[in-house]
Amino acid sequence: MRTTVPPESRMANDIAKAFRHLPREQAAEAVAAHLRRFWDPRMRSRLSRYVAEGAAGLAPEVVAAVRLLGPPDASGTG
Repeated sequence: MRTTVPPESRMANDIAKAFRHLPREQAAEAVAAHLRRFWDPRMRSRLSRYVAEGAAGLAPEVVAAVRLLGPPDASGTG
């Protein structure tokens, strides 16, 4: 059985790889800053939901970054 990994998860892991030279906490902050600056709120929201559902296959820095971003707003766009 093959499971589909959401594109946001793959992209977020790729972003985390770019910061793997940093200590984990700093890498998470850098990933969060990148997501905040460059990702559409809907993409951040989908990634946040994926983390809430278990975050299968996500780098620890991505999970920490999503937690730093906080929950999406009530409209589902942030």
